[in-house]
Amino acid sequence: MCGRTTLTITAEDLRRTFGYTPPAGYRPRYNIAPTQNLLALRDDREGRGLVELRWGLIPFWADDPAIGNRLINARAETVGTTPAFRDAFERRRCLIIVDGFYEWQRGPGGKRPFRIHRSDGSAFTLAGLWDRWRRGEQVVESCTIVTCPANDLVRPLHDRMPVILPSERWEEWLGTGTPYEDLVALLRPYAGDDLAAYEVSTLVNDPANDREACIEPVVSEVLSLF
Repeated sequence: MCGRTTLTITAEDLRRTFGYTPPAGYRPRYNIAPTQNLLALRDDREGRGLVELRWGLIPFWADDPAIGNRLINARAETVGTTPAFRDAFERRRCLIIVDGFYEWQRGPGGKRPFRIHRSDGSAFTLAGLWDRWRRGEQVVESCTIVTCPANDLVRPLHDRMPVILPSERWEEWLGTGTPYEDLVALLRPYAGDDLAAYEVSTLVNDPANDREACIEPVVSEVLSLF
């Protein structure tokens, strides 16, 4: 599962990394929760660019937009066949931009939050799907994050993690001509050696807390992926 993310880098960093200007009003975020907006790179009828999408996918055919509250993640094993996701998997894929995500480790003293990030602090991309729901004048563009089994770093915290796509896979994921089998092959645990994890404050348990203190470590030990 992936239920919280961060994106704390500047707009200039985003332009330099992705080549596009973020939407007006962009600001660093330290505790992004479902139903809030995620930043995504996508292709649509207006071309490629960075957009904000509501977290929790609302299929275009849904009668009630509240269904999106339950569709924050799509399982890699079934994303191509689940009715809520299969059309978006075929036609509307995107890259969710983050510089970290949180997972909670269960223990005798309760659940402890950890932040997983790149060791150099830079942004990275998660496999995402998006859709456009319209009823009359109301239009909602929303997204979901694809998850897969956890890798060695994340497994002590949670049994699943978001699918991380390195830059050399972006075109394959966004491209309209990528065969189904090749798309499915991308949805695997991240094997890179550039991730680390550290414990953070329980401030992140409350989505109302969105400040720098959320990402400050509370222990000195850092878990590294070898």
